[in-house]
Amino acid sequence: MKNILTAFYARPLASYLIAMVLAISTLAGPAEAMHIPVSPDVPQAAPVSDRALDVAKIQKALETKELQQRLLDHGLTPEETAARIDKLSDEQLHRLASNLDSIQAGGDPLGFVLGVVIIALLVVLIIYLLEGRIEIKKT
Repeated sequence: MKNILTAFYARPLASYLIAMVLAISTLAGPAEAMHIPVSPDVPQAAPVSDRALDVAKIQKALETKELQQRLLDHGLTPEETAARIDKLSDEQLHRLASNLDSIQAGGDPLGFVLGVVIIALLVVLIIYLLEGRIEIKKT
């Protein structure tokens, strides 16, 4: 194990791996999935959604001051927004309500915490691989 860590390729390989992990993690997009029909002969049932629940969820999101201000900045009054929501089909309304959590201003705090933990583990791994030989010199 000692020979591997002191080999001439250890430092460039570690640098390359760190760079690739960072590059891949910043370029990764959201994963999407959907059901595949069992056979073409079987008719697909329409998704069950409750329009009243979807409208209530959207109205709750529209009550936030930040979203109201953004809509006003784009020239939409609350009355115009309500009129446009009423014009949406049931499918569009359900899609908007189901994706509402992912477009909130705060986002998902779990992703941030997971990113910090991964970065901390990488720092610990680098320090372990360098066996504490990190030197900071004043010039």
